[in-house]
Amino acid sequence: MKNIHWLNTVFLFGTFLTTLIGVPAYLWHFGFDPFQLVLFLFFFIATGLSITLGYHRLFSHLTFQAATPVRLFTLLFGAAAFEDSALRWCADHRRHHKHVDHDDDPYDINKGFWHAHIGWLLFRHGPDTPLTWVRDLQKDRLACWQHRYYLALALGVGFVLPTLIGFLWGGWVSALGAFLIAGVARVVFVHHMTFCINSLCHWTGKRPYSTKCSARDSFLMALFTFGEGYHNYHHEFQHDYRNGVKPWQWDPTKWTIRILQATGLVRNLRTVPRAKILQAEVTEQRRQLAAKLESHPAAGGAFSGMLDSAHAAFDHALEKWMNLHTEWQKLRDRQVEASRAYRANLQRQLRETGRQLSETFRQWKHACSMIESACA
Repeated sequence: MKNIHWLNTVFLFGTFLTTLIGVPAYLWHFGFDPFQLVLFLFFFIATGLSITLGYHRLFSHLTFQAATPVRLFTLLFGAAAFEDSALRWCADHRRHHKHVDHDDDPYDINKGFWHAHIGWLLFRHGPDTPLTWVRDLQKDRLACWQHRYYLALALGVGFVLPTLIGFLWGGWVSALGAFLIAGVARVVFVHHMTFCINSLCHWTGKRPYSTKCSARDSFLMALFTFGEGYHNYHHEFQHDYRNGVKPWQWDPTKWTIRILQATGLVRNLRTVPRAKILQAEVTEQRRQLAAKLESHPAAGGAFSGMLDSAHAAFDHALEKWMNLHTEWQKLRDRQVEASRAYRANLQRQLRETGRQLSETFRQWKHACSMIESACA
């Protein structure tokens, strides 16, 4: 009993039971009001994005820089998610990335699905993560202010504000509905949205970029977590502001960051070069295919030459692109001087090499699919 974190336990189970019992009872007695749904969606999106865009990609991984209005909004509504202050959240998350799948990982999936999902919050497993993990953020006045007044901000923005809006809309009955639906129920949904990243995205899904850790990509989880479900990519390239790096992947957080960039509210978006992403995919696919071919010697004899040829072509195009990209970065950063004609020619070569890289990657994927079919 002494290992139970009573404050977390009472709050998490209290909000869950209130949602399970109180919301249906309210709807039974007072009926459905579209206003309550709109208010729920606003607070769900505001607090959910404040965690994914603010706590996670902005403060934890420093994947972009944001103006004061964005930082203030995500700190206010991040507090309303009731997932602790940004400093404490980021300290836990950076520790998770440093020690993923090991004992020092706060939500280590190897200790069980329940532990990774919520158990680590209910039971004490050693001392809290020290704030030495976020020394850089301790220099941020807004983040320190939010940390100092976290509880008041969480209660004020998370519960009092929706209740007040509900009262102004339709009196005490509407205020009660707003408290239950946009307040309590919304907190439960945002909590388990976040918890699923720690549990489900380390338990089920694909690992197209690396098998060095348990993190997995899940389109289904991305749908419910504002794009955070592409977790294998995130663990391999944690300083990229994107999680859904492919154009067709669902990542509303990424799209919101781009919109904010267009308005001038964020800048210096950090990305991983496309060639490095393709290289990680090819390396991991080759490792997985090699394991399959070992158990299918006949297929190995027939397709190993095709695989080697496709891989060699891709490596050649990748090396050429990387050399040109390095040269272009030097020009862009003005480390060397060059004429306008030289710059234009280098840009043209980069585009052509990029197309060659894409073509060799398609050839590689075709060879992989043929081998997959042969080994099926």
